[in-house]
Amino acid sequence: MPAVVDEEKCNGCGTCIEECAVECITLEGEGDDAKAKINAEECTDCETCVDVCEQGAISMQEA
Repeated sequence: MPAVVDEEKCNGCGTCIEECAVECITLEGEGDDAKAKINAEECTDCETCVDVCEQGAISMQEA
């Protein structure tokens, strides 16, 4: 059940990237258009990114 990003809510702040222990999150785009992108194959489903996202932009996807 990998984490997924709601691009409409994501503001590209990067908090999830800083907190991800397995470094599976990157920013795609530049400036105000930057959005978090999660590599589902590397994601360990720890939900840290869900917990730290102040925008509520990350959730766990049903398999």
